[in-house]
Amino acid sequence: MTAAAVLDLSPGAGLVLDGTEWTVERREPHLGRVQLVKDDGTRERVTFRFLANHPQCRSSSRTSAAGADRGRQRKASEDLKAGRLELTELRMAHLLEVATGFRSGDPFHPGPGEPKPEYDPATTTLTERRHAKVAELAALDPQHARLLGLGSVGYRTLIRWENARRRFGLVGCADDRWLRRSGGTRTVSEPVREAVLAVREETQRMAKVSMRTKDRMIRQYVREEFGPETKVPSYDTLRRLWQEWFGPGGARQRYARSADLPESEGHVLVHRPGQVVALDTTVLPVMVREHVFGDPVKMHLTLALDVCTHSLVAFRLTLVSDTSVDVAMVLRDVTMPLPMRADWGEDLEWPYPGLPAAVVAEFAGHAVAGLPFFTPETVTTDHGSVYRNHHLVEVERVLGCQVLPARVLRPTDKAAVERAFGVIRQLLFEHLIGYTGVDVADRGADPAADAVLTADQLEHLIATWIVGVWQKRKLGEYAPAWDPDGSHSPNSLFAASFAQTGFAMDIPSPELFYELLPAHYVRIDKRRGVKIRGLWYDDTDVLRDYRGELSTRGGKHKGKWLIRRDPRDRRQVFFQDPLSHAWHPLPWTGMPRAGQMPAFGDARASALLAKAATAGLKPKSDTELLPVLLELIGSHIPVSKWPTQLKKSQRTEHAREAHQARAAQADRPPSPPAPAPQPAAVPVPAGKETATVLSWPGRARQTQDALAGERRRRRETVRPAPVPPPELGHSFRARSVFVLPEDDLEEDRGGPDDAG
Repeated sequence: MTAAAVLDLSPGAGLVLDGTEWTVERREPHLGRVQLVKDDGTRERVTFRFLANHPQCRSSSRTSAAGADRGRQRKASEDLKAGRLELTELRMAHLLEVATGFRSGDPFHPGPGEPKPEYDPATTTLTERRHAKVAELAALDPQHARLLGLGSVGYRTLIRWENARRRFGLVGCADDRWLRRSGGTRTVSEPVREAVLAVREETQRMAKVSMRTKDRMIRQYVREEFGPETKVPSYDTLRRLWQEWFGPGGARQRYARSADLPESEGHVLVHRPGQVVALDTTVLPVMVREHVFGDPVKMHLTLALDVCTHSLVAFRLTLVSDTSVDVAMVLRDVTMPLPMRADWGEDLEWPYPGLPAAVVAEFAGHAVAGLPFFTPETVTTDHGSVYRNHHLVEVERVLGCQVLPARVLRPTDKAAVERAFGVIRQLLFEHLIGYTGVDVADRGADPAADAVLTADQLEHLIATWIVGVWQKRKLGEYAPAWDPDGSHSPNSLFAASFAQTGFAMDIPSPELFYELLPAHYVRIDKRRGVKIRGLWYDDTDVLRDYRGELSTRGGKHKGKWLIRRDPRDRRQVFFQDPLSHAWHPLPWTGMPRAGQMPAFGDARASALLAKAATAGLKPKSDTELLPVLLELIGSHIPVSKWPTQLKKSQRTEHAREAHQARAAQADRPPSPPAPAPQPAAVPVPAGKETATVLSWPGRARQTQDALAGERRRRRETVRPAPVPPPELGHSFRARSVFVLPEDDLEEDRGGPDDAG
């Protein structure tokens, strides 16, 4: 326990009121007043009660001994270094033995032989016990007493220790030299201070320089502004001063500049799931094998992390890079429950209390895994072009969320998802074969040869790890503010939000997929259908009643029809029937029978039209563009030689198109399509069970079948050849020339002239 602070109101004592120093001139105890005076002669008369209750009243450190410690936090036993605490406890044990006769201070827990006769409170006085303790300590070996901090202990030393113990507790028994007051921040002259601040301002906007350069700049500033006779501290003093004022300076230069940017609206307190979702993409540090050629490639991992609960609510793997459609599908995954997979057990099912799994499964239409889902309110991203386009603005409107890019040079705005990438790398990716390391310097001997996982296998592995490990993992420094010392996981934080803010189970319909695709407003041609970005799409059954008709839409797109396009798969577009509101695919008019056309996206279609324009072709229909497209997608050389003839970049483009087409097919709502022939499975050699099954021969065969089918269709649509004329004399051999022709005149029977 510490004594309460007492104001010194003796004449001549100094007081500080609201930051202004006063001096006590005279006291009037019988009236309960005191007269104060300032240095300029101003006098004020106040009461004792006013001073005792004033929150900004204290004794001046100039005249009060107690005020000398102002500005310094009180010392505590935790400030003692290793070994000093045991010596302090030993001192306190000696003081307690003098005061009570027991080293523990508790007569109900005496030690062996306690109390000793010379320390028995029943037979000795306090003065006698203190003298006995002085004699006991003096009898110790001088070297041992010095090591124990008990050398040269006299009668008055025991009294001083006892007073400090009663005032400060255990730390009062410590030697003052063990807790010597530090000097605090270093002080320099005003010219040097101005030079340091000027150099700091200059070096913030230039490239990073060493401390030696900063030292020379400080000396140059002082010499030119204040003259060569002005003294400047040494390099070591300036270096320590710079570290105390501005830190060690180990950060990157642009991050150091961002730390000095002013705050516009302060910090946002995230207190509910879905309030802020951080979204970012990085290169996957694991080599995988794509399913077309089987080549080892690197993929991109896009993560969506809920800042409140630190749940990984959605992720997606893409080849080469992601697009705005991929980002839209990630946001769609955040709003939809994750279905249970075939090899997942009951421990990965929906675990959150307050909402039974059967209820969620009934609304979702399938068993739901233990991963939160909600409609995000704000999505924090970087300044990539994929997040800054008109398509994503439309996605924001459909989902009812706001995509808010992080501030310029403010990496801390989405530090949570950046840290999540590092944690996933340490806990998962480092244990996989084909791990490439942090950078090229840390890469293995041949990570490409070690790659055995396919893209689908890695996607399934990451999904299982997120639901089974990440969501159940104990959080450390990311514990909630309302229980920083508690044990929490992303699942427990999401469950706790049920009781705090409730849970709005709003599961979107499968048609949300179409609403997130880029929109085109076009007219429907009577003969050819609709034209989307240079390609024609048509379906006789779907567009039968709308050919050549104007839409009832008004406003900016008056009379036009809405068509949705998936940039990942240009083989078809989607049309919504205005009566049933059902979505129907419109196939490309140049596409052969289903299952014969390889997948292609926006980039391949643009290359197709550019090559046709360069060659001087002016096709009238998309069927004439099909050979050009097949030439771009595949090659006419034998299938066995294709992988060796194509470059690695070309093979990656083919694999990316196939991967995007599969992702687009997975995102589309299920529909009852016509059964397509299954490709023959490629046998796996013995001992190579983990090898990737290559699908490039199947893709090559698909191209050949498409080309053959197109040629067959053209042969069938050609006008048939004219029938050859009959041989000479054929009519004479067919019938006799002597047969008389039949009479063309008919007899008049029953006419009006024959009545009589």
